[in-house]
Amino acid sequence: MPLSTLATAAATVTVFASSTSWIESDAVAQCHQVAAFDGMIHVAAMPDLHPGKGAPIGAAMASTVLYPFLVGSDIGCGIAVFPIKLKRAVPAKLAARFPDLDRALDPEQDADDPAWSVLEGDIPAGHVEGLGTVGRGNHFVELARIETVFEPDHANRLGLTGGDLVLIVHSGSRGLGERILRAHTEVHGAGPAPDPAAYLAMHDDAVRWGALNRRLMAARVARALGAEPTEPIVDQCHNLVEVRDGVYLHRKGAAPGDGRDVLIAGTRGTPSYLVAAHAGPEANHSVAHGAGRKMSRADALRRGRAKHTVEELRRTPVGSLVVCGDRQLLLEEAPTAYKRIEQVIADLVEHDLATPVATTVPLVTYKTADLGSTTRRDRREHRRRGGRS
Repeated sequence: MPLSTLATAAATVTVFASSTSWIESDAVAQCHQVAAFDGMIHVAAMPDLHPGKGAPIGAAMASTVLYPFLVGSDIGCGIAVFPIKLKRAVPAKLAARFPDLDRALDPEQDADDPAWSVLEGDIPAGHVEGLGTVGRGNHFVELARIETVFEPDHANRLGLTGGDLVLIVHSGSRGLGERILRAHTEVHGAGPAPDPAAYLAMHDDAVRWGALNRRLMAARVARALGAEPTEPIVDQCHNLVEVRDGVYLHRKGAAPGDGRDVLIAGTRGTPSYLVAAHAGPEANHSVAHGAGRKMSRADALRRGRAKHTVEELRRTPVGSLVVCGDRQLLLEEAPTAYKRIEQVIADLVEHDLATPVATTVPLVTYKTADLGSTTRRDRREHRRRGGRS
């Protein structure tokens, strides 16, 4: 689908995609459904656009009315990049040293864990459940190497050169965001927030919680791999709402693109792209957040069972390893379930929304703990309890 701007009764919809991009008609239809909401001004769909549960993923939506439903339950979800120094990066050895990021850190029982050094002040909203855990779905923690550098000066300003190692952490507010959305939808469904200020206060706590959680996980992994934790050089949230130019700008799977550096995630078997974003108002100041799904999880599971073995998915074509003890999740998150990240980036460049700075290539990607000989029943119980022991 080429770039198109279509007017509705209430708002415009712009799709930033080329004729060779994979854009589902259902996702475009959802954009137009959202455009008909009261107060909606403009919907900007990114090249990673795909259908969500009632609202599109990969879209930035500007409105005079605040709709919590358009942000979703994983408020504060984002991707952070942390430099890491290791003497040797042998994937097989490092994969075995990753900590169990399904097991939450308890502020009391794990008070002596050195990862807490990244905590400054109080835990946002006092929400202690799930701290230091990655979650499910497309969330991950990845040890990656800087490969191709397109903009050396920009990369140098970030302290990066080719061959450097980084930790990439993709996760959100876990149960906190879900609790906030549920409290709204149980009363108001997909309708607007009756008290925008009250919602934004809770929302902002969830955004801060997600940022803290990414730092905790990066610190846990760095320590486990024998390195010192570092500050993130990139940390952009792609599920949030902000007040901009007097309107509410909702982002669902869309990263802030107003002069910021953004890591746009590929798949477990492909590069990711660090870009300098410079999107303007026609794109609602936003860029893509990843490759974007081209298969539903059900389709990926069905096709994956016929096409892939578990071992094929644990060792990727780029030579990286995937740590994941959940066979179903491995199949749902297979690289073939996603769009080509190269096409997503090309679309952003074509429409002058972003400039590639460098690529990262995965070495080890953590999805869930590999529980080894643990029984299937025990694994289900482990997941049900959110990884808490």
